[in-house]
Amino acid sequence: MSEEEMNLVELSDEEGNVTNCEIYDIVEFEGKTYAMLLPVDEDATEDPELIVLEYVEEGEEGTFVSIEDEDEFNRVCDYIESLADEVEE
Repeated sequence: MSEEEMNLVELSDEEGNVTNCEIYDIVEFEGKTYAMLLPVDEDATEDPELIVLEYVEEGEEGTFVSIEDEDEFNRVCDYIESLADEVEE
């Protein structure tokens, strides 16, 4: 398995729609782990929108979980943006 294949995940929504994503980055924030995922779509004409999910380990496996709390989601997004700003400087 190539490194690129190891960084790919399939996300399914409540309606059974599957989105293939590349793991862009993983960050630790406020004691939790969050994953930044980029949808992989060869037919896309626009830049993909970044998906931010909490990563939860259960035993030897991990799952991606939606961030239900809007305040938590906003704090995580602000933190990610601050990291991007640091890289640009």
